[in-house]
Amino acid sequence: MMDKTFEPATVEARVSAAWEKADAFKAGRGAAPGAEPYCIVIPPPNVTGSLHMGHALNNTLQDALCRFERMRGKDVLWQPGTDHAGIATQMVVERKLSAERNISRRDMSREDFLKEVWAWKAESGGTIVNQLKRLGASCDWSRERFTMDEGLSQAVLKVFVALHKQGLIYRAKRLVNWDPKFQTAISDLEVVQVEKSGSFKWERGGEEAFDSAKLEKVLNRDPGGHLYYFNYPLEGVAYDADDASTFITVATTRPETMLGDTGVAVHPENEKLGHLIGRNVVLPLVGRIIPIFGDDYADPEKGTGAVKITPAHDFNDFEVGKRHKLDVVNILDGEARVLLADNADFLAGSVPASETLALHGLDRFAARKRVVVLMAERGFLAKVEPHGHTVPHGDRSDVVIEPWLTDQWYVDVKPLAQRSLKAVRDGRTKFTPESWTKVYYDWLENIEPWCVSRQLWWGHQIPVWYGPDGEVFVAESEVEAQALALGHYGGTVELIRDEDVLDTWFSSALWPFSTLGWPEDTAELKRYYPTATLVTAFDIIFFWVARMMMMGLNFMDEVPFKDVYIHAIVRDEKGAKMSKSKGNVIDPLTIVDQYGADALRFTLAAMAAQGRDIKLSTARVEGYRNFATKIWNAARFAELNGCARADGFDPAKVKQPLNRWILSEAARAADEIAAGIPSFKFNEAAAAAYRFTWGQFCDWYLELAKPVLQGEGVDPAEKAETQATVAHVIDLICQLLHPFMPFLTEELWAQKAGEGAPRKLTSGDDALVCLTHWPDLAALRDAAAEAEIGFVVDLISDIRSVRSEVNVPAGTQAPLVLVKASAATRATIESWRPMIERLARVSEIAFAETAPAQSAQIIVRGEVAALPLAGIIDLDVERVRLTKEMAKLDQDIAVVDKKLGNPDFMARAPEEVVEENLERKAVAQARKLKIAEALTRLS
Repeated sequence: MMDKTFEPATVEARVSAAWEKADAFKAGRGAAPGAEPYCIVIPPPNVTGSLHMGHALNNTLQDALCRFERMRGKDVLWQPGTDHAGIATQMVVERKLSAERNISRRDMSREDFLKEVWAWKAESGGTIVNQLKRLGASCDWSRERFTMDEGLSQAVLKVFVALHKQGLIYRAKRLVNWDPKFQTAISDLEVVQVEKSGSFKWERGGEEAFDSAKLEKVLNRDPGGHLYYFNYPLEGVAYDADDASTFITVATTRPETMLGDTGVAVHPENEKLGHLIGRNVVLPLVGRIIPIFGDDYADPEKGTGAVKITPAHDFNDFEVGKRHKLDVVNILDGEARVLLADNADFLAGSVPASETLALHGLDRFAARKRVVVLMAERGFLAKVEPHGHTVPHGDRSDVVIEPWLTDQWYVDVKPLAQRSLKAVRDGRTKFTPESWTKVYYDWLENIEPWCVSRQLWWGHQIPVWYGPDGEVFVAESEVEAQALALGHYGGTVELIRDEDVLDTWFSSALWPFSTLGWPEDTAELKRYYPTATLVTAFDIIFFWVARMMMMGLNFMDEVPFKDVYIHAIVRDEKGAKMSKSKGNVIDPLTIVDQYGADALRFTLAAMAAQGRDIKLSTARVEGYRNFATKIWNAARFAELNGCARADGFDPAKVKQPLNRWILSEAARAADEIAAGIPSFKFNEAAAAAYRFTWGQFCDWYLELAKPVLQGEGVDPAEKAETQATVAHVIDLICQLLHPFMPFLTEELWAQKAGEGAPRKLTSGDDALVCLTHWPDLAALRDAAAEAEIGFVVDLISDIRSVRSEVNVPAGTQAPLVLVKASAATRATIESWRPMIERLARVSEIAFAETAPAQSAQIIVRGEVAALPLAGIIDLDVERVRLTKEMAKLDQDIAVVDKKLGNPDFMARAPEEVVEENLERKAVAQARKLKIAEALTRLS
């Protein structure tokens, strides 16, 4: 006997144990010999991570694909694993050491620190894997990989050495995103832009005298929200702050960087400043002579029209500096402190004052205050304005990131990018939605060298050794490096290994083939590469997808995946991005605890429309929890009414129109789901499953079948057929819903295992629904049954709709008149008259040649039905009410249109506010259509 209620927590634990015991998700499990392979590699979550809503969406969609293709008989491998997450993991362990033992990694050797990291990984690094299992992820967990396990580490070394031999890896001094807290280069993905805005305002010659103490207070409170205007004196003339002909004015948000200025750019067509091109200025506080030159980078309509160029501390300036062969002067150290003493680049050609040299060793923000004060005291500060702008911060360190000039290892990715572009243009790999292809093209066509070195201890240490004279030896091991050194020096020398580690994305770029055993020529590599599908988010198209394409083509001579599905973002119910600072984060595990994993999964799948972000609310999840409850209750109803599998039952031989209809609708739903999932139209597939299960089976079929199941004097053969059909359709629902709701469907499948006859399947394992084969129901399509029962369902539905639209009181019965009905319709009405009268609240059904006066008319599949409403409602009053509501909706739409047509509103309004107005308009327009239909019926 089934439990009275569906308890997800109990069921999920029991079902998970059954899957694990059966090795249900092992690669090849249940596949027939010669089955087509289907492989997905999981986007490896950080080993430090815990499940967030993005993970929940990403893995729900992957799981739906894998469960569906496994049921279709393919040889499925969903390859799991985790990423070592260089900075994140190092940060976690450093915090742990500080909290528990009050030490930092600098207090121990690198070897000892790495032992601590591996110990932490063994103890706490599997959290997210267990959370993915709670979600129902059907990965082959026996094959779980880690980006720093022995096999993947060997792959990384081999790739680095190979790329170096190909001339694609080199060491260079370039600008990087530098994190002064962690003292390492970081990727663009690890940089977040934070809005800064100030309020302090001052202008030379204004009413308010310059107050250095006040300015220092402003800078202490908000160091990044102002624009500072500096006068740079022209060379060869006496500077006069009141004479604009003696200087050029530049503006900056980072005053301290002026110490590294090596030029001033002016647009060649700048009418106001163009005459200064070719002149020089004397850099204040430093005394360096720097040129004024023409460059399109300087926007004559922006700021002062002149731009200070600091090649060592700004990415755009670095490129401008290269074009004009400017000196590159780095004025910060690795901790973002001012570096002036013994700085040969800074001192060359400079005559700094003692107050300037005193800035040495100051933190960049302390130096900022001093520079502004010094510039003001010397008359070079023209004004200070509030300035809203974004400032880059490290996503984990939460400190301001510096563009910093340093020696790093780079990959020349342009040659690799060309092959990756061609592979997508040739159609070997396809993006869905197709619009993301352009994003992929744009990045690869404008790709820059990839900085792959990181100044960390946790990660793949770069396989480079240096000889006593700095000679570089690149090899997979120290033994091989020593052999290279012996050939170079003619004797044994001491080699020192490069201390840097590789960017985490370097090892992730190899994921599709390294997880399958490369560089070994494994059976899995031959079987599952290239993989079938990649499911990921748009923000790592550059960092991961494109790099996997490059590495796959370079080392496997084949694309790593045939399809890339880019899913949307999960936002809150108002359309705002989820963030801890906003307090609107929805924890998927909390949702699973409250409503069950199936409800969350189905919600995400049902809302996963291509190219549209998901606005998630707990109310939606609760609604799909009710869906799970509805299915459970339907199965209990079936059990209580003797609906069990019958030995020898053949659904293709059922006779009753109602049973033929539900089987035909099951066949239609199966086709729609089977079309939706592989084409990544998850929302359409989920909608088909929902419509069939709740709308057609639970609401209509079981209701229409009650007289047969529960009535007196029913033909025993008809009852037995209906009972067997109910049981069979519940089995089909378990299969059709399984990719989305695996726990509920697996539990129902198990609950029914002892009932009636055993399942008769042509192939597959019937012990678990996940290992059964997707049902082939084409033979069950029945147009005649659909026409008959479909007409009855549509008629009752439309009558209910009309009653609601025109305010017929719920308890009032109204007559129904069929106008000029065909013989087939008359026969259908007679067969289902009692059911129509009961479910549509119809007092009587009649046939006529014309519609009665004062009736609401309905067109049902070409037949005309009329509801005479005289004496039931006042039609004139109802027309007035509907007309007033229509006018009110028109007003509401006009208000929204006015907002959306206002450029100021569109520029200032948050994205979620614009989306909310668009939705309000759409709801109003949909209601208008309903009212228009009602008015037409009453005309």
